[in-house]
Amino acid sequence: MTASARRALHRDLRAAADLVGCVLDGESLGSALPRLSSGWDAAARGAAQALSFDALRGLGRARALRDALHPKRLKPAALDHLLLVAIALLSAPEAPYPAHTLVSEAVHACALHPGTRAARGLVNALLRRLLHERDALLQGVLDDDEARWNHPRWWVERLRAAYPRDWAAMLEQAQQRPPLALRVNARWGTRDAYLALLRAQALDAEAPPDPPQALLMQRAVPVHRLPGFGDGAVSVQDCAAQRSAALLDVRAGMRVLDACAAPGGKAAHILELADCALLALDHDAARAARIGDNLHRLRLPAAGGSAQVRVADSARPDTWWDGRAFDRILLDAPCSASGIVRRHPDIRWLRQPGDIDALAARQRTLLDALWPLLAPGGRLLYATCSVFPEEGAGQAADFARRRPDALALEAPGQILPGTPPAQDGFFYALFAKRADA
Repeated sequence: MTASARRALHRDLRAAADLVGCVLDGESLGSALPRLSSGWDAAARGAAQALSFDALRGLGRARALRDALHPKRLKPAALDHLLLVAIALLSAPEAPYPAHTLVSEAVHACALHPGTRAARGLVNALLRRLLHERDALLQGVLDDDEARWNHPRWWVERLRAAYPRDWAAMLEQAQQRPPLALRVNARWGTRDAYLALLRAQALDAEAPPDPPQALLMQRAVPVHRLPGFGDGAVSVQDCAAQRSAALLDVRAGMRVLDACAAPGGKAAHILELADCALLALDHDAARAARIGDNLHRLRLPAAGGSAQVRVADSARPDTWWDGRAFDRILLDAPCSASGIVRRHPDIRWLRQPGDIDALAARQRTLLDALWPLLAPGGRLLYATCSVFPEEGAGQAADFARRRPDALALEAPGQILPGTPPAQDGFFYALFAKRADA
């Protein structure tokens, strides 16, 4: 490793520690990274993000090892965060850098923060002890669920209760780096044509049997390297999320509501496949703006379709609905996002046990508010990127019991993380309103 690379690594470790600290303080990486990285170049931003992802995937183990190495809580917090990142990387099954390099660079990183400069000797001693006693220390902590599975204990307990056969595989899947999943814009061209473009630029991808517009890249690249991305040829979207448009079965001329639409991937997919009149809602103005940006990049709507984006609370139709029924409604409801933790490892540490019941109550409110807006014979698709039954099968069954005019149609139900083709965890329930309603 060159001297310049070493200098970059200790800066990246310090930046990753700051990001992990934000998560421990309750801020998502999606919020913290843009805020902290102002003025960073793309390489520094990408490196800090990658290291913080690796650290968060090993945070449960790192906390337990830190406590074994130094039972008294380290102060200031900046020192604790840096040590957690270094321990997580050093104790990972596949460390991203040689152990001696990580120790040396973590010690150098202490000099970058006024609260950690005097702790270089302590950090060096603790990390070198970890190297010398790694196996014994790990054996002493891995009986604890949080250290073993790198998820909060309550999360592990919920999965164990809900999925007696699959819970361990689900937690292991959450530790894997997912492939980059693409959706080829059907109005741009065919999947085979785009695959040829990728290969012409030495970018490797494969076409799974289903969904029909999907491509998978095992090696992720920045979107600006994807041919035609800026011109709307392709979008980044997981294969599980790509199933919504086909399940809705939108036809030309239909009125469609995407009730919680940001950032707009599913709304765009619907417009790529059908010339419909689509209303996309989100309660947050900044998030709603992203819907418009994505539709603009994809050159949508096209042909005879139309799209309107509005800032509104879907649970309060009296503030935005014009009284005309919708033929199709997509409710991609706010949820715990527990099915996408391999892509967003901060989620597991941000969620609290009480969040699940609160989110389930919000989902119920949205279902009850939107169902009267559906035309007889129309379809409502309920979706969450969750694996907790309270947000999936339990919610759907409860809705069906409350609504005798709702006919349950065939749908995937619970998609477990890693289900071929390497899908995120997702839930789908599809309901038709009886024509005599």
